[in-house]
Amino acid sequence: MDTLLTAIILSTVEGLTEFLPVSSSGHLILAGNLLNFTGARASTFEVVIQLGAILAVVALYWKRFAGFVKPQPYARFAGSRGILLLTLTSLPACLLGLLLHSVIKQYLFRPATVLIALLVGAVCMILVERRKYRVVCVELDEMTPRLALGIGCFQCLALWPGFSRSAATIMGGMLLGAGRTVAAEYSFIAAVPIMAAATGYDLLKNLGLFSPADIPFFLAGLAGAFVSALLAVKVFVALVGRMSLVPFAVYRLLLAPFVYYFMV
Repeated sequence: MDTLLTAIILSTVEGLTEFLPVSSSGHLILAGNLLNFTGARASTFEVVIQLGAILAVVALYWKRFAGFVKPQPYARFAGSRGILLLTLTSLPACLLGLLLHSVIKQYLFRPATVLIALLVGAVCMILVERRKYRVVCVELDEMTPRLALGIGCFQCLALWPGFSRSAATIMGGMLLGAGRTVAAEYSFIAAVPIMAAATGYDLLKNLGLFSPADIPFFLAGLAGAFVSALLAVKVFVALVGRMSLVPFAVYRLLLAPFVYYFMV
């Protein structure tokens, strides 16, 4: 059985990076290599602990999620309409992920591919910030089906480990006319259904790799991801309206040589 310290370290990395545009899967692959925790078990564990990060978002935005079940007056991102928007956003990556699941895990979960994704994502973030665009959506209730589907198409880039789902959805939202803060908040909420689907699918497919003795290992991972994700989302929401994506792009560029030297 793997050590609880490994679970805590990896879950902290997951929670701190999942909702930032720096790539949680990329950081987990790198951390796993440093900790010598690799292989099919490691890949499944790294996916499953995302549930802790998901629960953190649900806890922070519980009123918004409750509105999907019991809509509030005048709220348009709620009820059946809100569910439709999230479905449109989740559909492209879910379909593509199902089709390419084995290919992605076999060929893309490697330090070399993470390195390329870090660089490509960083360049894209800088280019997006340099581009002038017209903001047409400044509140979540102004989200439209067309915008939700467009963001979902951009979210497919997150299937490339190292690119970052958060970066893909935020950049996609901004390019399609969403304000930076709205794009960030929508990326948090839209992450819940697709991450839940990916977690459930991967766990069911690889359940035989684990035994009851691994339960404490998973519980430690879920708890660590939950706590660290709470902190990361709160800090990011406080900063996103006052800063661009460029500092995150610079961080990715600085991380790339480290990846090359130690991992490739």
